[in-house]
Amino acid sequence: MRPKAVIVCVSILLAIGLLYFSVRGIDWREVARTVVKANLAYLAAAATLFSGTLLLRAVRWRILLNAHGTVDVPTAFWATAAGYFGNNFLPARAGELVRTVMVSSQSKLDKAYVLATALSERAADAAAVMMIGALALLTLPVRPGWLANAATPAAILGLTAASMLVVLPWLESAAKSLLDRAPLPLVFRRTLVSVVEQALRGIRTFHDAVRLLKFAGLTVIIFSIDALGTVVGGAALGLSIPIVVAFLLIAALSLGSVLPSTPGYVGIYQFVAVAVLTPFGFSRTDAIAFILVAQAVSYLVIGFWGSLGLLRYRRSNLSVSEE
Repeated sequence: MRPKAVIVCVSILLAIGLLYFSVRGIDWREVARTVVKANLAYLAAAATLFSGTLLLRAVRWRILLNAHGTVDVPTAFWATAAGYFGNNFLPARAGELVRTVMVSSQSKLDKAYVLATALSERAADAAAVMMIGALALLTLPVRPGWLANAATPAAILGLTAASMLVVLPWLESAAKSLLDRAPLPLVFRRTLVSVVEQALRGIRTFHDAVRLLKFAGLTVIIFSIDALGTVVGGAALGLSIPIVVAFLLIAALSLGSVLPSTPGYVGIYQFVAVAVLTPFGFSRTDAIAFILVAQAVSYLVIGFWGSLGLLRYRRSNLSVSEE
C-alpha cells in the first residue's frame, strides 16, 4: 500500500474512533436546542475576532518570508486564507502547499524556501501552544482529572521544541555529511540535501533577534485573541468558559490538528473539546455543542476569505497568461 493511502486510512480510522468515544451518550436533542438558541451577535463577534487572527497570522508569516525576499501583506493574507481553506477541506494538510504555490508565484521566492517558512511557522506554533498549555495549567488553582500531571510534560515538550528551532540550523554540516555518505542514488542524495538546506534556511529565519521578537509578540497576541474568541463563542451558547480554560482548549486543539486527520479535523476536535472541557464541569453535550458551533464559524470564516483568495489568485494568473 502506498504511504499516502496508509495516511488516509489511519486518518479515517482515527477520526471514527475518536468520534465514537466523543459522542457516545450525547443528548442530540439538547445539542440542537443549545445550538438553535445561540446568540448571533456573539457568534458574529467571534467570527470577527477569528478573521482578525487570520490577518495577524499572515503578517506573522510575512516576517519569515521577508527574511530573504519581499512579500506584501495582501499576498501573504490571501495565501494564508487559501492555505487554511485547503487544510480544512483537503487531506494531509495540503493547504501548506496551496499557500506555498500562491506566494512563490507572486514573488521571487523559491517554492522550497516558502514551504520551509510555512512548516517552520507550524513548528513554532507547536512549541508555543505547548508552553501556553503548560502556563494555563500552572495558573489553575485546581487541576482536575487527567490535567493534574500534564503541566510539567507540556512545559518540557514546549521548551524542547523551541530549543530545536535554535539548535537544528547549527547541525546542517553534519546532516549534509551524513546524507553524502548514505548508500543512496546520487540524484536522491542531492534532492535530500537540497530539502535539508531549504528547511534549515526556513528555521534559521528565527535566529535574527528583531525578527524573533516580532514573531513571538504576534504569537502572544494571536493566541490571546483566539482565547477571547473562545470565551465569546462559549457565551453565545450560554457557556461561561474561563479565559484560562480557553487558553488550554486552543492549545489542545492546535496540538490535535498535528495528528493525521480527515478534512476539517472531524473526530479529533470533538475528542479534544470533551477531554478538556468536561473536567471543568461542562457536560459532554455542552462540549459537543460548543465545538460544532466553533467549527461551523471557522468553516464559514475560512471558507469566505479562502475562496476569495483562490479567486483572486485565479484571476491574477488569467491576467498574466493573457498578456
